[in-house]
Amino acid sequence: MIQYPIEHLAALFRAADAAHHEAFAATNGEDPEWPTWYARYLTPRLQQELGGRVDQSALAADLRQADSDYRAGDRREPWPEFYARWFIGRPRQ
Repeated sequence: MIQYPIEHLAALFRAADAAHHEAFAATNGEDPEWPTWYARYLTPRLQQELGGRVDQSALAADLRQADSDYRAGDRREPWPEFYARWFIGRPRQ
């Protein structure tokens, strides 16, 4: 995802959020396993856009870590942009 524009990736996170909230409307979007749901939603979209394989389990773990880092910070930046920067800037393994 390193070549991915932050705005585009943030838009994908917003789309996932809207779809998740709709899927969990009965609970007002509450879902303790949201990273797994988001990863399942995002994986095929990222694979298509990036033209490569995206590991769904790794993506869910990364979403959990990005969320933890966001909550530990000052939260001035909207979460989709924070997550996008986090994903683009994280060290590669």
